[in-house]
Amino acid sequence: MLKALPRDNFQRTVRILAALTVTLSAAVLYVAGAQPVAVGLFPAPWDKLAHLLTFAVVGLAAGLAGGMRGWRMALCCVAGALLVGGMDELHQLFLPGRSASWSDLAADAAGGLLGAAMLAVLDRLTGGRLTHH
Repeated sequence: MLKALPRDNFQRTVRILAALTVTLSAAVLYVAGAQPVAVGLFPAPWDKLAHLLTFAVVGLAAGLAGGMRGWRMALCCVAGALLVGGMDELHQLFLPGRSASWSDLAADAAGGLLGAAMLAVLDRLTGGRLTHH
């Protein structure tokens, strides 16, 4: 029979998996974004929805990885989304057929806020098991 992880081990495992999710997301965006198929993959305005949803996941993972609570957790969500999104937009400056845009970065930040809201709801639903020490 499997034994439940102690709370500290569970939270540490969640934080490690979340950090790996942020890292893997950044790597996938960097590699996949450089492929010719990425040019015009999502036409406007659907590209902003793709940014919002992608960076909601990145933001949620960054918030979990940060190990904070409350407004600091929300700040980690938005900061993580902006850092990965900024890297992606900067990378696009050097790719043929791609261009960086402030509106994409704004959609990334909105995704980070959505990730923060989702994480707050998820944390409440789990009784604080994800983030409370």
